[in-house]
Amino acid sequence: MEHKNSQIAEELKGWIDKKRMRHSIGVSRAAARLAVFYGVDAEKAELAGLLHDCAKCLSHEEMLRLCEEFGISLDPLSMGDRALLHGPLGSAIARKYFGIEDKIILDAIYCHTTGKKGMNLFEKVLCLADYIEPGRRFPGVEEIRSLAYSDLNRALLKGFELTIRHVLDTGNKLHIGTVEARNELIEEISETRKGKKKTENEAAGSML
Repeated sequence: MEHKNSQIAEELKGWIDKKRMRHSIGVSRAAARLAVFYGVDAEKAELAGLLHDCAKCLSHEEMLRLCEEFGISLDPLSMGDRALLHGPLGSAIARKYFGIEDKIILDAIYCHTTGKKGMNLFEKVLCLADYIEPGRRFPGVEEIRSLAYSDLNRALLKGFELTIRHVLDTGNKLHIGTVEARNELIEEISETRKGKKKTENEAAGSML
């Protein structure tokens, strides 16, 4: 896999600029570390991190042309915004031009920017890695990093809430995927707390 990733990294240089390449390498390494910690495939996470932004540096016009070529049909909000478009398009490019057939990798690339309802653990790992890679410098990133290896859901929730706040502050429209992902994370965190509380109560009862 290491040799394959090196080949893909060389090919990727033809798609993205040096700054995006540094970011992508940072995400791939962060994703691999998180994957090991949370028990998902680290090699796949590293590859997903490397390719997650493969469409990021394309012009909007080129993105739209490729979407038409690949038959990608998205909501009007995503089609009008390069930042929202590069995930779904990147997934298609990873498959077409980089030979990635693994659905778990392609799905994670697809939703890494917006999140979505029903995210699996692998998708959460890639999304969180994108927030915390070492090159990131934004208000609140250290709080996300401090949560990353203790509570993945809370770390990702913090990331989504910062994203939502930024979108609102800039007067732009929220993507429904991010809202649904946030709401579901809140529910999952609540259920986890209830489960811990129940376990604590049962443990206390057994000592009586």
